Amino acid sequence: MRPALPKPFTFEAGERAVLLLHGFTGNSADVRMLGRFLEKKGYTSHAPHYKGHGVPPEELVKTGPEDWWQDVESGYQHLVDQGYKEIAVCGLSLGGVFSLKLGYTQPVKGIIPMCAPMYIKSEEVMYKGVVEYAREFKKFEGKSADVIEQEIEEFKKTPMNTLKALQNLISDVRKNVDMIYAPTFVVQARNDHMINTDSANIIFNEVESNMKEMKWYEESGHVITLDKEKEQLHEDIYQFLERLDWTV
Repeated sequence: MRPALPKPFTFEAGERAVLLLHGFTGNSADVRMLGRFLEKKGYTSHAPHYKGHGVPPEELVKTGPEDWWQDVESGYQHLVDQGYKEIAVCGLSLGGVFSLKLGYTQPVKGIIPMCAPMYIKSEEVMYKGVVEYAREFKKFEGKSADVIEQEIEEFKKTPMNTLKALQNLISDVRKNVDMIYAPTFVVQARNDHMINTDSANIIFNEVESNMKEMKWYEESGHVITLDKEKEQLHEDIYQFLERLDWTV
C-alpha cells in the first residue's frame, strides 16, 4: 500500500482567519500542527499546496514561483470567498517570503514570516536541495535503494530551470519589504543552516510596521514548526495574533 500524501487543509473555528504557507519542497504537513493548535484557540486556518509540491518530485521541476504565488493568492481568495474579512498570514521559509509579498499586495491583519530567506543561494546549492528532496520522497514511497538511484539519475536529466526565477522572487520581495505596514512578528531559528539567518534582521529592520517583533529560537533548525521549540512557537504566534486589532 502506498503511503498517503499530505493534502491541503482548512480547519474552521472562529471568524479570525490565518493563511498558513509551507516552504519550497515542503507541504501542508509543515504547518498542520500549528493549524490544529490555532483551531483549538478559535482561529480558522487554511493551508494550500503549491503546484508540484506534495506530489512526486518529477512534477516539481515543471513548476515555478509564478505557479506557487498563484496558489498563495488562491489560498487567500479561498478564505475571502468563505466570508473571512480579516486574514493574518504565517509562512515558513519560502512561505515566509510569500507572506511578506502578501503584506504589500493584499490587506492582511498581521504577518508572521518564519525562517524566511532574504539572501540568495547559488542555483547549484538550491538544485542539490531539490535532488535531496527527490531522494527522500522516493524513500517515503518505499522504493528500494537501487530503484531510487536509477530514478535519481533519470531525474537529474531534467534541470530545474525555475531556480533563477526563485532567486529573482526573493530579491524582488527583499526590495519591497519597506512597503509593509501590517503588524509583523519575525520568527528565526538560531540553528537554521538552510538560510542566512541575518535575513531575520533585514525583515525586522525594513518593515515599516508600527507593531513589529522578532524572536530567535535558540534550539531550533530551519523547519521550526516541527522542531524542539514548536510548542513555544505555537504559543508565541497565538499571543501575537491576540494582540492584533481584530474587529471580530
